[in-house]
Amino acid sequence: MNDFSKGHYGDDAPIAAFATTPGSGALTLIRCSGKGSLEAASLIFVPSGIKNAVSLKDAAGNTIIHGWIVSADEKIDEVLVSVFRSPKSFTGEDSLDICCHGGNSASAAVMNVLKNTGFRGALPGEFTFRAFMNGKLDLTRCESVMELVSARTDTARRHAVSRLSGVLEKEIGEIKKQLVQVLAGAEIFLDYSEDEVSADADEIAGRLPGLDIAHNVLSRLKKLSDSWQLERIYQEGVSIVIAGCPNAGKSSLFNALLKEDRSIVTEVPGTTRDWIEAFVSIEGIPVRLIDTAGLRDADETVEKIGIQKSRKIMEEADIILYLIDGEHGLTEEDKKYLQEYGKPGACNQANGSDFSSCLFVWNKQDINPPPHPFPLADINPISICAKNSEGFTELFKAVNSIISKQAQGFSSHDEPSCASLGTARQKKLVDAACIALEEAIALENKEEPLDVIAPLLRDAVNSLGEITGEVSTADILEEMFSRFCVGK
Repeated sequence: MNDFSKGHYGDDAPIAAFATTPGSGALTLIRCSGKGSLEAASLIFVPSGIKNAVSLKDAAGNTIIHGWIVSADEKIDEVLVSVFRSPKSFTGEDSLDICCHGGNSASAAVMNVLKNTGFRGALPGEFTFRAFMNGKLDLTRCESVMELVSARTDTARRHAVSRLSGVLEKEIGEIKKQLVQVLAGAEIFLDYSEDEVSADADEIAGRLPGLDIAHNVLSRLKKLSDSWQLERIYQEGVSIVIAGCPNAGKSSLFNALLKEDRSIVTEVPGTTRDWIEAFVSIEGIPVRLIDTAGLRDADETVEKIGIQKSRKIMEEADIILYLIDGEHGLTEEDKKYLQEYGKPGACNQANGSDFSSCLFVWNKQDINPPPHPFPLADINPISICAKNSEGFTELFKAVNSIISKQAQGFSSHDEPSCASLGTARQKKLVDAACIALEEAIALENKEEPLDVIAPLLRDAVNSLGEITGEVSTADILEEMFSRFCVGK
């Protein structure tokens, strides 16, 4: 949309991009930043006819000016311009936000005038990239910006806000400081001869100074590494497939969880011929919920294809909710599927997921509650009534229990103020630091020389520095920010 005069990450040219999607909304926001951006914008902006109106180029930072975007003698749109002066802006540069009227035509016309005035289209994530380069944000907080934009549940939003406020940056900084202390202690013995260090130091010259600190650092790093399991789930979500024989109430459960009628519900077996999906939040976790065709031995061609698709989707699911029709009780068809999916790991053999359980759900408990004891060993179904949304609390608890096991019991969602990882990049670097530190400790336990151990400690320190951006390269930064959306 902003494909004018290509630029590159790292320059300070004036850039512009839509911060909101143009369309039928009342307002559209265009973000501008860069060297000379206020001077350039002042050429196309006329303040409103208020006496002693301030021109854009003379406006103070953190002020809003009302006026018109113009081209030659033509008024293009009436706007409000928010002015931000360096270094007190998001990017650390002179910046402005133009609030114009919504609709494709008005916003496109304003953007076209900016183009003709010397602004170029911002690259994906370029505003946040400039904030990083100008020391306004570290890389963890930069990444949290996109996490916040992409958050699909309130829990994911709270975690992103936690990282944006610097909780992860602080934790990494504290860990790195301790690790540097250990590295410095080791390098003392490498830089000086034995007779140059104190008598006390001589007594430990053959050992890694700060070994206890190294163990503490490793423990904190492993806790951070484990946190990614649950954070990934909050960001990416899980897929839950509702399966079962015809008329078990799959579509009714699907609609009840969505709180809207998306699937057709009738008493005719085989009504659902294909799968249908929608997103819903369960216990703060984004869920891709999928309603499938009823499982049975069908002869009709279309229904048969639908059942084959259902089986394929079940193989790829993170969790399966297998529904039993309580009105008719446990059938031979149900027993066949219960025995198949009741085996540990049965629902994850195809996709390699760590989820190892299929939840069995007895529906229509209002008509006929499940028998006690249940006829099949090791299966204790959750009892619900999809029509009246009864038993959903226990169903949600069971789903959350499976996910918690997948997340190794990490409880950051109960304490969003705790530091946790927000991206796979961070996870990879924390794991690299763990591996290097574990190897260093193992070598110390074998009483290997410090000149072999110190480089490993240095590698761990560098990995932590790369997480926050203290250690970085141009190609890594460009690859990372290119994944951002335009306008951020």
